[in-house]
Amino acid sequence: MWLILLEALAALFILVLIVWWTMFSGRQRGELPPGEADPGDDPGGR
Repeated sequence: MWLILLEALAALFILVLIVWWTMFSGRQRGELPPGEADPGDDPGGR
């Protein structure tokens, strides 16, 4: 029983680690303030 609980906790930890990594590994100084365009964005949709 303890082995199953330990494996479940390890899987949960790995899931949280993946979510944290994908959320905070992007921009160096966080998200841009509203109204500022990203230089890679194309407002024309092309």
